[in-house]
Amino acid sequence: RTCVGCRRRDQQTVLLRVVHVEADEGDLAVVDVRRSLPGRGAWVHPALQCLELAERRRAFPRALRTGPLDTSSVRRHLEDRSGRPTA
Repeated sequence: RTCVGCRRRDQQTVLLRVVHVEADEGDLAVVDVRRSLPGRGAWVHPALQCLELAERRRAFPRALRTGPLDTSSVRRHLEDRSGRPTA
């Protein structure tokens, strides 16, 4: 698998799977912890740097073949894992 942020290849067990979910508040990118949600998945390293690169490059909408996505839930997931305070 390839990280959509840094574009480096890595094992599936190292990367997080992110999927597109339609919600009442708009289109969301969410972390698929169990790797079992339906639909296309985009893969990203569990690092804020890779998430920021992916956001800057608009990689999630391209990889998931959708329009603009809210990636705040992915950011919260990564910040919770790293122990960093949310901004």
